[in-house]
Amino acid sequence: MHAAYAPGDFHPEAAGGAGPHGRFVDPAATPDERTWAVGMHITHLANHFFVPVVLVLVLWLIKRNDSPFIEDHGKEALNFQISLLIYSLLGIPVAFVTLGLGAIIWYPAIVILGLVGMIRAMIAANRGEYYRYPMCLRLVK
Repeated sequence: MHAAYAPGDFHPEAAGGAGPHGRFVDPAATPDERTWAVGMHITHLANHFFVPVVLVLVLWLIKRNDSPFIEDHGKEALNFQISLLIYSLLGIPVAFVTLGLGAIIWYPAIVILGLVGMIRAMIAANRGEYYRYPMCLRLVK
């Protein structure tokens, strides 16, 4: 646990520097912290509209004050799940306007974005790296 941690004053760029994959690494991230971070990203597999959002929100609220590493990964996973939910909801009018043809491209693209993003985030978290999802709306600061 990071004893000097106060929410809001940690920045990943102040961490241990960029690792071999170009991401900032937290050299103080313990295996337990890495496991929690991976768990927050894996909530994506409970892919039923609000379920991943609620799961990652609960995990993040419980563990966010334990370390800046967990806090950052939880916030990023939460923002990504909210983004995917918004994109899914935006697909409804797209499907309606295009008589269903838009859904053929829209929803598979969201599924691929979610799975690829989740896998990459889990790998980064397991390595002790910070991760930023592509196409993610940063709504939770």
